[in-house]
Amino acid sequence: MSKMICIVGRSQSGKTTLIEKLIPVLKTRGYRIGTIKHSHHVFDFDKSGKDSWRHKDAGAETVIIASPGKIAMVKNDHHENLDDLHKFFDDLDLVITEGYKNESKPKIEVIRTARNPEPLLARDPNLVAVVTDAQLDLPVPVFGLEDIAGLANFIEETYL
Repeated sequence: MSKMICIVGRSQSGKTTLIEKLIPVLKTRGYRIGTIKHSHHVFDFDKSGKDSWRHKDAGAETVIIASPGKIAMVKNDHHENLDDLHKFFDDLDLVITEGYKNESKPKIEVIRTARNPEPLLARDPNLVAVVTDAQLDLPVPVFGLEDIAGLANFIEETYL
């Protein structure tokens, strides 16, 4: 089973940017990476009227759209639990999620002083590191916003 780490933080704190910078560093080290983006909103990435949308609209529980080099899946049985999604990533070394701050998984919090300098999860036993532009005294490793190599080293040594 692949390892999983949750990147958490307030809205607009830089979670997506951090993940975007971290993935290529870990990939150059030979790791296979997957991501899960948590959304509080219902979304539809398939366009109304397209064949795959029509399959789903007709009642298919799962639709896979396949093309050379890519597959996408729409499935009706999603639960709000990361363990339910983990099965889709069995062939990977690490799954990085954006969000899921209430899950019992290792968490790295992104804190930007412009948004709010106080950690959301300072007392969360699953908090394993913080990435920030603030000077914080926490019982977990603290990395600067641009210290992607240092964060990748921590993830590699601790989880990979």
